[in-house]
Amino acid sequence: MREEIGDEALMEAYQRGDTRAFEVLLHRHQRPVFNFLARQVGNRHLAEDLMQEVFLRVIKGARGYKREAKFTTWLYTIARNLCVDNARRAKHRQATSLDQPVGKDGGRTTVGDLVPDKGTPAADRNVVNRQLQGRLREAIERLSEEQREVFLMRETLDLPFKEIADIVGCPENTVKSRMRYALENLRGQLEEYRDLAQAVH
Repeated sequence: MREEIGDEALMEAYQRGDTRAFEVLLHRHQRPVFNFLARQVGNRHLAEDLMQEVFLRVIKGARGYKREAKFTTWLYTIARNLCVDNARRAKHRQATSLDQPVGKDGGRTTVGDLVPDKGTPAADRNVVNRQLQGRLREAIERLSEEQREVFLMRETLDLPFKEIADIVGCPENTVKSRMRYALENLRGQLEEYRDLAQAVH
């Protein structure tokens, strides 16, 4: 089956004119790419726009693609660069900061809305779970940009540290350090919820 073909082979098939190969790549990666972008920028509509741009760049760059690295490394490098460009533009025009939407009621989808629930919690856990989820969103948003992107690539995309290092362009030990600091920061920010969460679970 085509679904069993590796990403790199699919990309090479697309280079040869097989449009179905690109459709398989799109189907396989659009959700994780969207989730990564949404968690990075904190805005569903912006993430959708950026996701379209990611795959447009895959199409435009297909001819120059070389099977020297994993397809996902190339793909998420494109996604990360778009996030960096977007953040840079946002600073210049003094747009909404990444953490501003958190905790606001305005009908906007927040990062937490994109995080799938693990099963259906009991009714008495809902309040604490919502509070903890909101607090986690805020804590992730407060991480430095470098820590946040490494944390999201590791935790939401399950990428190995070596691949993350290739994507962000720094040594693997630096990536591991950023992940360690991110976890320490999150642990410190969420400490107050630990006992409460344990009590209801």
